[in-house]
Amino acid sequence: MKTDEHAHLTHHRTVFDGWRSISIALYMSLVGYGVLVGVPVISTAWVTLLGFTEVEVGRVAGADLGGLAIGAILTALVVANMNRRVLVLVSVAIAVGANAACLVMVNYEQVLWLRLIAGIGSGIYTAVAIATLGGTSKPARAFNLMLFAFAFSQALEMYFLPRLSMNGIYLVFIGCYVFGLLFLHWIPPRPVDKSLDVEIDVEESDGAHHVEHRHVPAYVPWLVLGAMVATYINIGAYWTYIELASLASEASPTWVSQLLVYTSFFSIVGCLVATVISNRFGLARPLLMTLVLQAIIVGMLAGGINNTNILISMFSFNFLWIFVDVYQMSTVANVDHSGRFAALLPGAQGLGQILGPNLAASILAAGLGYQGVFIMCALASLTGMLIYLFMYLRLRKTIPALADAS
Repeated sequence: MKTDEHAHLTHHRTVFDGWRSISIALYMSLVGYGVLVGVPVISTAWVTLLGFTEVEVGRVAGADLGGLAIGAILTALVVANMNRRVLVLVSVAIAVGANAACLVMVNYEQVLWLRLIAGIGSGIYTAVAIATLGGTSKPARAFNLMLFAFAFSQALEMYFLPRLSMNGIYLVFIGCYVFGLLFLHWIPPRPVDKSLDVEIDVEESDGAHHVEHRHVPAYVPWLVLGAMVATYINIGAYWTYIELASLASEASPTWVSQLLVYTSFFSIVGCLVATVISNRFGLARPLLMTLVLQAIIVGMLAGGINNTNILISMFSFNFLWIFVDVYQMSTVANVDHSGRFAALLPGAQGLGQILGPNLAASILAAGLGYQGVFIMCALASLTGMLIYLFMYLRLRKTIPALADAS
């Protein structure tokens, strides 16, 4: 007699498991997410170096990260069948061209549209990388490697970008895209398996094992994508305005800048802890707890910003956002073998990044201040948690091995 209480997902080796494929995908994800990871510093640069207002910064950041969403959505339509190397070439041409134009076009309206175009290029580029990592036989491990690398790249961006001119920042992005072309041939052009199902190893009461194929309801990846939009409304608004909010509280600019660097290294700890916890408790339950904690951490800033809660907030947020991404991405990759939904992950993140900074900008324009911004962030995190809770409870009744998969 079978029982899902003694069942777990099985994983088979794929064309994306080679070290070259994983290495170039990791590099591409770091480059493609460059603006997202460095948005606190880049947002401040737009204010101090180009003279944009706080509201304009929210619009420009939203355009850049919204372009990422558009590029990822376009990629998801073709990534299962189109040669991924061609997609990379197209994305590099778009991103490099738009960043190069930003070197000479510096007024708000021009930058707004150019960052949208650059975002589309980075969205295509990033979607190919995420689809490649998600196509490995152990996507949770691949995404954890990616986010572990993020922790270092974020720290590097926080340290070096403030020391560059605005054009220097754009040139760094251009150079990174061009360098990646040297390893274009490391990317497998297409996936082999394109199904939306899982294999479950079921242990019988007598100790024998057999494998079952379970079709995954289509709502599962879509719910994850919807929840990711909500969580990235929080992440996008928080990262866009946390430095500016800290400076508005009369905190020392030098202290805030150093804090951004030091706390970014705390993400490394988050990666290690996320791996240990997911191996013990699966993906879903730690994710639910993390989103509740994130809501508390950003919500406390609504009560007033001072050096103490800025310190607590930045350290805790850097630690926990890694959990969110590892668990969300791995949940999709466990059920999607074509790369279509995995390619939509940057789109969901980008959409949240459009809505987050723009909602925050509208809150500031309405005179509600940073208190209103951080209340909105907390509500967005709780919304994501409720979506995941609904999905988890449904899967516990239908495919328990998937509900508690690691």
